[in-house]
Order: sequence, then C-alpha cells, then structure tokens
Amino acid sequence: MSARVNLMGDQLAGKAMKGINTASMAVINSGLLPKTTIDLVLLRASQINGCGYCTDIHSKDLAHAGEGAARVNLVAVWRETTVFSDEERAALELAEQGTRIADAAGGVPDEVWANAAKYYNEEQMVALTCLIALINASNRLGVIAAVQGGDYTPGQFG
Repeated sequence: MSARVNLMGDQLAGKAMKGINTASMAVINSGLLPKTTIDLVLLRASQINGCGYCTDIHSKDLAHAGEGAARVNLVAVWRETTVFSDEERAALELAEQGTRIADAAGGVPDEVWANAAKYYNEEQMVALTCLIALINASNRLGVIAAVQGGDYTPGQFG
C-alpha cells in the first residue's frame, strides 16, 4: 500500500505540516516536560489513532534514547504493567482521554485532569494539552493520507 497523497511534496500540506511541527517543537523544546514523558505520550496517541508512520517514529525515538524494549513495547497496555511511574501513568491517561474525546461524552473527565495535575504544574499541563492536540493533528494527517510506517531512522529530521 502506498500513501494516498505525498504530504511532504504538496505545497499546502507542507505548510500545514510545518506549522504543526513548529508548534510541536515549541512544546518539546520548552523544557517543561521530561523527554521520555513526551515520547511516551506521542507514542500512545499514535497507537490509539492507528498512525503507523507516527508509531514508527515515536517507538524508534524511545528506543534510540535508551528506553528498554519492555517499556516501549508495553506502552499500549500501560495500565497492566509496573514499568511506568505514577507521573508517566497520569500523562498516558490524559493522552488517551484527550485522544478519545469523540468516544467520551463530556470530553476528558475531571478526575483524569486532577490526577495529572497532582504531578504536573499549570505550565506543564498546558504543555501536555498542546502536545496531545498536536500529535492528534499529525496522526490524522498520516491516517487520512495513509502514510506508511517502517522506514524511519532516528535523527533523520534533525
């Protein structure tokens, strides 16, 4: 299967993707969140959305950064594991709820937000919120265009 459109080669898509990437990098480079937490959140949202391209990127980035295979492989079932900290679990739950807002009447439950707010201050909660929204936008572009995963090499974008 090949991509339906070349998002990287299309002028309009390129501009839109550059905007999403610029916003994402502002959050990632803010220093507000641990890099591992960022990558775990990006991977979990990408898994939920079925974005092979982004799942490929974020799983490989975690491994390249030194995360063990157990943690990378268990992100999809984080609730049933002991390998994630309470802070990471709160971020993963927020990522899941923020990604599945169409499935839950009323959006992200207050208790999910409150749990995350126990571990992250207001600026960090803003960073998590932006990160989750931006990866969902990226995932939707990838899924709709049927961009395939598997060829990513860590570091190839920068």
